[in-house]
Amino acid sequence: MAYRNLIMATVGFGLTFWAWDLIAPLAAGYKDRLGLSSFQQSLLVAIPVLVGSLGRIPAGALTDRYGARLMFPLVSALTIVPVLLLIPVKNDYALLLVVALLLGLGGTTFAIGVPLVNSWFPPGRRGFALGVFGMGTGGVALSGYFTPRIAAHGENLPFVVVAAALAVYAVLAAILITDRPGRPVPSASLASRLRQAGGLRVTWELSALYAIGFGGVVAFGVYLPTYLKTWYELTPTDAGTKAAGFALVTVIFRPVGGRLSDRFHPALVTAAALAVVALFAVVQAFDPPLAPYGTVALLLMAAGLGTAGGSVFALVSQVTPQSQVGSVTGIVGAVGGLGGFVPPLLMGAIYSAKGSYSIGFMLLSDLALAGCVYAFGRMRTLRASR
Repeated sequence: MAYRNLIMATVGFGLTFWAWDLIAPLAAGYKDRLGLSSFQQSLLVAIPVLVGSLGRIPAGALTDRYGARLMFPLVSALTIVPVLLLIPVKNDYALLLVVALLLGLGGTTFAIGVPLVNSWFPPGRRGFALGVFGMGTGGVALSGYFTPRIAAHGENLPFVVVAAALAVYAVLAAILITDRPGRPVPSASLASRLRQAGGLRVTWELSALYAIGFGGVVAFGVYLPTYLKTWYELTPTDAGTKAAGFALVTVIFRPVGGRLSDRFHPALVTAAALAVVALFAVVQAFDPPLAPYGTVALLLMAAGLGTAGGSVFALVSQVTPQSQVGSVTGIVGAVGGLGGFVPPLLMGAIYSAKGSYSIGFMLLSDLALAGCVYAFGRMRTLRASR
């Protein structure tokens, strides 16, 4: 029963994340067809991510109240609407922005799956299970790889394929997902529960760590192709392939972080992972040749960021009361998602001003080191709540 729910949650997370990221792989086509400026193109890509990140806050709280058995199929089914609406509005930028706003719904399922998986697994296996669920973030990589290739066979085909997949999943989720019997159901209002979760110091401590871990993953996913093309003069295809490899490493190491957190305190795992990120960000700041040193440095940073993403949510499950896991997850997930959009803007601004990315990598190193010290010095002293 537990593993059935884990598989269904992970598949649903991956599918809805694919839908959430449908616009980004096709953004260049929209830019050419509609004559968009770089800012307009960036806005179109950013809106679903921003809305999806913020939407995790109410989604998590609603999951605490109504359960994932209702929320997963409901959100998956509702996401079909904006996916199909991308077809008739493809030639109208204003309407595209409206649909992109609605598409953000697909990014909220993270806050639905975490409390479901957390409730079904005992503390000794919870870290690994949450890490496996976190592999659903690979839906973004699937979108980046498959969406343009499917579109080559018909410009509307990706939307039809994803909508059909979501419809099938919504039906299966309604049948196969079950909430754990006897799970604590909060009786307070949504606003009250969010206020309580926001009032916990640990919520914001976890949010800061997750903004570094998952935010770093998002930032690299968004900006790495640009960095590789600009600094190392790779072709768009080569840059995209290497960026996909980076994304794959982060996905693989997410359950590694969770599994290690089952054996050691997740704060220690987080500290070690961020120490790796800090070290190799310094290496990359010295602009090493891409083969082999730059590639190794970037991949080890990917491993560290993926591991930190898995360990932070193992920490969430340990230090958060069971009835508030969804609410806290929503806030932490929202901050983590939003945290991914500051670094690309900063890296771009620094490169424009200085003609180098070195300062940006040194700032990443400083931030990761700060997270490492805080996780080791403060978070490892927190007792696990059972």
